[in-house]
Amino acid sequence: MELSEFVDRLDEKLCHDEYADADASANGLQIGPEEGTVEHVVFAVDGVQETFELAADADADVLVTHHGISWGGFDRVTGRTYDRVATLIENDLALYVSHLPLDGHQELGNAAGVADVLELTDRAPFGELGPQYIGQRGTAREPYAPEELCERLESTLATDGQPVQHLAFGPDEIEDVAIVTGSGTDWLEEAADAGADALVTGEGKQKAYHAAQEAGIHVFLAGHYATETFGVRSLEELVEGWGLETTSLEVPTGL
Repeated sequence: MELSEFVDRLDEKLCHDEYADADASANGLQIGPEEGTVEHVVFAVDGVQETFELAADADADVLVTHHGISWGGFDRVTGRTYDRVATLIENDLALYVSHLPLDGHQELGNAAGVADVLELTDRAPFGELGPQYIGQRGTAREPYAPEELCERLESTLATDGQPVQHLAFGPDEIEDVAIVTGSGTDWLEEAADAGADALVTGEGKQKAYHAAQEAGIHVFLAGHYATETFGVRSLEELVEGWGLETTSLEVPTGL
């Protein structure tokens, strides 16, 4: 497959244009030639030196990640940025990135993946960011006891052995769950105002403790990395359907 076709297909599927004004990430092809071919695609959550080297060792043509290396552009390509860019260019390895669009995609996204794990029904977009959404909300098939929901997250997410932190300020039974993966406690008030019993996200901020206590809502902090593995896995399945060879890299951070 031509690289340009590969990029166009993913850009269209992920609706990158719709997030252009909301996302600091340069979504789409961040590093790569105008022309090229794609046979082998590697997938990872983070675009960092380790995953660049692993993808190069796998003789990949493209590395697809959730977190890339361009956040508002480069002032200078020096230091670690130079090392990263050099690794990609020297190994003829393109870098394709999808950040917020891959969080909020209602079928392929990270929040949708967490909702799948929790077997939520009646799902709807959640987590407003400008005109777009970066999360998902749904209803449990059967109400969860708080400790049951925590156990489900710990047993199914790639937490690297780290416990799920739980701010236990909500009701005894959890039915309505809001999800914003990664760093999502800024949407705690939105979740409470919408009537959610719990917010599931990756990592928190100090102020989230008191905000959750005052709002009477559970907050589950399951890890930034752990909540954001689902999108790249979904993209891998999509790309496999295009007849391309794929490889998945697991480089958990425990954070």
